[in-house]
Amino acid sequence: MNYKKLILKAMEAREKAYAPYSKFKVGAAVIMDDDKLYSGCNIENASYGATNCAERTAIFKAVSEESKIIKAIAIVGDTVNYTYPCGICRQVIEEFSDGNTNIILAKNENDYIIKSFSQLFPGAFSKKDLI
Repeated sequence: MNYKKLILKAMEAREKAYAPYSKFKVGAAVIMDDDKLYSGCNIENASYGATNCAERTAIFKAVSEESKIIKAIAIVGDTVNYTYPCGICRQVIEEFSDGNTNIILAKNENDYIIKSFSQLFPGAFSKKDLI
């Protein structure tokens, strides 16, 4: 799969980030199993716990539109280093992954790496653990 379109959507979303405190802008874009694309940016809050990450913004937008399975997610933050999803975002990705979700960590549309979700979150807690 060519991930450049997904990365470009994440880069576009990054520019919309509301990050007045950290100044660290992040954009994310997901492609769902119905091939619909959704993007999101990080949205900070003076009460840091109320901040929402770009990954969750994109995923929640998709789920609110009835898309439930993430095929891939692209994350763009720092242009020098790859920006990995935080632990909470990894848990949310797990909830809407079918086990085959690819994570694209990008500095730009030409410099990126692809990780499987299980590489980023081995032994993830899932709904299977609730049985």
